[in-house]
Amino acid sequence: MFAFGDTFAIGEKVMLVDRKERRYLVDLAAGGEFHSHAGFVSHDDIVGCPDGAEVVSTKGARYVVLRPTLEDFVVEMPRGAQVIYPKDLATILMVGDIRPGVRVLESGVGSGALSMAMLRAGANITGYELREDFANRARANVRSFLGESALSSYDVHIRNCYDGIDGSDFDRVILDLPEPWLVVDHAVGAMRLGGVLVAYTPAITQAMQVREALGEHWTGQRTLEVLHRTWHIDGQAVRPDHRMVAHTGFLTVARLTGKPD
Repeated sequence: MFAFGDTFAIGEKVMLVDRKERRYLVDLAAGGEFHSHAGFVSHDDIVGCPDGAEVVSTKGARYVVLRPTLEDFVVEMPRGAQVIYPKDLATILMVGDIRPGVRVLESGVGSGALSMAMLRAGANITGYELREDFANRARANVRSFLGESALSSYDVHIRNCYDGIDGSDFDRVILDLPEPWLVVDHAVGAMRLGGVLVAYTPAITQAMQVREALGEHWTGQRTLEVLHRTWHIDGQAVRPDHRMVAHTGFLTVARLTGKPD
């Protein structure tokens, strides 16, 4: 992994940002070139530059070069399944209390966006995914952004969480599934007391069914959504932007306080 302040090197990722704030994610390669309608930039011109440097294309277009943040990568990365938006990723980390050392069962890993966020927070993840192509994409994205070493904390299995969960000492269960309510009883047996369950669902009817499935063994039940509105600020002209990232999904959260007799 790079250290802050390092200059760019072959094999790293770089974000090129043009004057219109368009962003381009590039993997630096020996002899490589970034092409657009505005000419091309040789990767060799970027190697050795620090964060924030400016490079110029063969047609005079100017780009600022930056190391991509996790948010940048999630938005631009290769994907198979639809990813969870950064606004929801951040909230899941907080309401799920994802921190170093916690053991997480994540079902529905998709393209790995949530996996990367939790791994970088220090979690150890066991992932369940039905589709092998999604599981492979998630592993590839984790490796691409976090490095090979991150895979030691990321164990993905091709299996159906509706059929059960192996293990009994998970601290967190995070679900991104069409019918997460079918996993609630499995989660009771797989989690430690005090553990947190978070279910991400696009529809409120799905969230309702999760809440109905959460019985007497759970406390602190709540369902929320996160709205993200930016503002236009130009001198004294200040107003909300006309477009916003409004509804993407509902988060249902609960803590396990008991086990069946």
